[in-house]
Amino acid sequence: MSRAGVAFALLATLSLTGCDATQPRPERTPDDKLAFPAADRPVATIVSARWSTEESRDRLNEADQVMDLADIRPGMTVADIGAGEGYYTIRLAQRVGKDGRVLAEDIIPQVRDALALRVARERLDNVSVRLGEPDDPRLPDNSFDRIFMVHMYHEIEEPYAFLWRMRPSLRPGGLVVVVDSKRATQNHGTPPTLLECELAAVGYTRVAMRDMPSAGGYLAMFRAQGPRPEPGAIKACKNPGPSTTPSPGADHQPS
Repeated sequence: MSRAGVAFALLATLSLTGCDATQPRPERTPDDKLAFPAADRPVATIVSARWSTEESRDRLNEADQVMDLADIRPGMTVADIGAGEGYYTIRLAQRVGKDGRVLAEDIIPQVRDALALRVARERLDNVSVRLGEPDDPRLPDNSFDRIFMVHMYHEIEEPYAFLWRMRPSLRPGGLVVVVDSKRATQNHGTPPTLLECELAAVGYTRVAMRDMPSAGGYLAMFRAQGPRPEPGAIKACKNPGPSTTPSPGADHQPS
């Protein structure tokens, strides 16, 4: 593709409108003034859009194993949050096929733009690339069969607000798929029990968790269950460190 062609395709990738099911909400809703609890844990610094080289990850069959466990099938609509350079975006697009959709999102404009260029260069017509916000993935309601968060959860500064605003975007039966390392959050990982506690505080129930050495840690999947709690009722989980079990506030009852 010529440079002009790539530029045109980039513009198209960044400005898809109309019937695209992966369009984010154009404006902040009134919930942007709601009060959410602060996370009782350090937040890892975003140091790179790359967790490891794509070649080394493919040698371990990482993406295929994760997508198999998440039951990614043709025709699905999937969000790749914190997409970075697009390792999962590209492979998800291939797996869901021409009848599926992938929304790739990052909060850093330069990373988003670089991924959009890659998507245009590789002519992935079933992928949209968007800019999210640190406390809001800005996903459309009732749109996604799966939401992927791979090696990025520990970088979310306001997890309760983020997860709360993300919940309505799942379709019935939809799953949140998290891949992370068993390390303290400041060391670019999330203790599995802390992850489960924070998602439970916003009304997600764990449906699967297993070690994933090929992905550098573990894979966990969650389903939204019951009503979404009011922000004021959410109790922050205590930071346990990497090896102890966290507990929510004393009066917290997961939805």
